Amino acid sequence: MKTALIPLLATVLALSAAPRVLADPPDADRSALSNEMPKAPYLLNGAPTFDMTVVKFRETYNAQNPSLPITEFRSIPDTEPNAMLTRAASKINENLYASTALEKGSGKIKTLQITYLPIQGNEEKAARATAINYMAALMREFEPTLNVEQSTARVAELLEAGKGQQFYQHQVGAIRYVVSDNGEKGLTFAVEPVKLALAEG
Repeated sequence: MKTALIPLLATVLALSAAPRVLADPPDADRSALSNEMPKAPYLLNGAPTFDMTVVKFRETYNAQNPSLPITEFRSIPDTEPNAMLTRAASKINENLYASTALEKGSGKIKTLQITYLPIQGNEEKAARATAINYMAALMREFEPTLNVEQSTARVAELLEAGKGQQFYQHQVGAIRYVVSDNGEKGLTFAVEPVKLALAEG
């Protein structure tokens, strides 16, 4: 699963260099971005989906987090005609993105990610705090019993545990939290479903 975050992380990094992609760009720009995207396996065969579409997620998420909104996800064209996933991203600000991979056909979510592109200078502390707030809000969508303080603390613990690692995971029931820390290239926090084994007997 170490490849799980690579394509979407590459997507948001590419989007940071070409933010027009998130604002209905010309078809030529969209095609150029798609051609530059590296191809790699995304999820294992048979990986489960959340029982929701990205439209439904945004509806419930934005209702619960009006001060931390996520705008409409824009699909990223894929040059592989038989690709089983649809990739999409949403620009939150100049150094923060949400991204997702959807099951083609059903549109159900395979993964949801928040990626922070570190900045230097006086605004770094505030920018990272905003990123953690978004990550904590995403966590609360899947663990609604957590309050703001608890979810913020949990995210901080996961980021610390995954510091410097390309792939760190922590499972809670049927949910897996993934941290991918690529230093200056970006820090990604993801929420993915896991398939629980049936008890024997």
